[in-house]
Amino acid sequence: MQMIFALIVVHILRGVLAQDELSLAFPDGFSIGAGTSAYQIEGAWNVSDKAENVWDYLLHKCPSLSNNNDTGDIACDSYHKYKEDVQIAKNMGLHHYRFSISWSRVLPTGTPDIISKDGIQYYKNLIDELLKNGIEPFVTLHHFDDLQLLVNKTGGWANESMVEYFAEYSRVMFRELGPKVKFWSTFNEVNIFCKWFAYLNETTPDTAYRASYLCAHNVLKAHARAYHIYDEEFRSIQHGQIGLIISSAYYIPKTAGDTESTDIAFDFNTAWVMNPVYSKKGGYPEVMKQRIAENSRAEGLVSSRLPEFSDKWINYIQGTADYLGLNHYITTLVEPVKKSNGRWYDDAGVIFSNDPSWKLTAIGWGVVPESMSALLRKISKDYNNPPVYILENGASEIADFMDIDRIAYLYSYMKEVLMAKRDGCDVRAYTVWSFLDNYEWFNGYAQTFGLIHVDFKDPNRKRTPKLSSHWLKIILSEGKLLPYKENLLEDYGNELEKTIEALD
Repeated sequence: MQMIFALIVVHILRGVLAQDELSLAFPDGFSIGAGTSAYQIEGAWNVSDKAENVWDYLLHKCPSLSNNNDTGDIACDSYHKYKEDVQIAKNMGLHHYRFSISWSRVLPTGTPDIISKDGIQYYKNLIDELLKNGIEPFVTLHHFDDLQLLVNKTGGWANESMVEYFAEYSRVMFRELGPKVKFWSTFNEVNIFCKWFAYLNETTPDTAYRASYLCAHNVLKAHARAYHIYDEEFRSIQHGQIGLIISSAYYIPKTAGDTESTDIAFDFNTAWVMNPVYSKKGGYPEVMKQRIAENSRAEGLVSSRLPEFSDKWINYIQGTADYLGLNHYITTLVEPVKKSNGRWYDDAGVIFSNDPSWKLTAIGWGVVPESMSALLRKISKDYNNPPVYILENGASEIADFMDIDRIAYLYSYMKEVLMAKRDGCDVRAYTVWSFLDNYEWFNGYAQTFGLIHVDFKDPNRKRTPKLSSHWLKIILSEGKLLPYKENLLEDYGNELEKTIEALD
């Protein structure tokens, strides 16, 4: 046992002690937590009144779409084990816990005509358990898991009728859960979700492009409807806040000085969703409108594949957020592609690649921590320094328990967040993805992002804290981002010994 511990300490000292020795205190009110989503952890896919969601339908029909034919049917079984999960979160000292509502669990027909008492009670119980243990619930209304019945009825988010379905669903959630929830997000990663929607529902690139643009167009309308419902009917009583979550990569020019390519990449992937809500002008970025219109004409279309907002909708959507929810994982090199046969490659006219010098996480994403602070500064500069809550950041690592690389990742990225805050960026929270190892979409259970190991071969889904959870507990108790020093390793080693002994 001592030999194992000594080897790990040597590994840490060699690989991590060389980092900057600066200690960074967490500012007053800065919240640190961890995130989950309904389909990825709840399981209980057909318990009580719950209806089939799109993932239930898709993976039962085509299991090969997921690694190893994995599904979220049981996942972490958090539907039955939520009290245990909350106790783990409390023991770590988390300030907040991010989770999402399963639309199909609470409104099995998609409308308020039938409200599941069991479904609502599950979320009320979870919220009560969190609050009882001093943890703030951060609630997301939509995290990739639409109700299949509505998709069958409407065709999904390419159909504008989904806007009002979502508005009514939101109103029910605000009414039922809002008295105890002060932090709402409408949609998670609209830009990612709508690209997935198009990929799964369309057969050719051109129709997939159009479907993704229509999806985002209607999701932005639905977000605005939910925001205004909360603002007009609930805010004065519940005193909460509501925003939108966007996934943003950071783009670095492959050729020094090529700011045009990086700006175009940002506009097509992040500003596509941000601009309508957060910019002074509203609507989509000009380069998107221009290049998609040019490609549409080259394809013989009479109108652009990118839909247009009316002035009424531009005004209705603009400003509908109390904060920006930001998920960040990816940094990529970007370079231009010349126009060919009258068309821009991939509409944007840019391509992406990794720098071969970058260290990669298990899922293949580059570890470039300075991109976090650079992204926060860009958002602050371009969008008048909105309040930012980082609602996902983390790394997949193969190691089940001794996840030293994850600790180094979290340390370096959290440090950049705090540096950006010192520079004046209004960033108010940091959320580790993820709280538990979980069902990671098409990757199944092969990619593990969790602070807590879940044994998916165990019918009881045994949870075991990883090394990273012990480290997080220490820095939360100390109130500062601690570097790896020997006086820290003493406490750290005690926690490590406990983990190893529990596994023996």
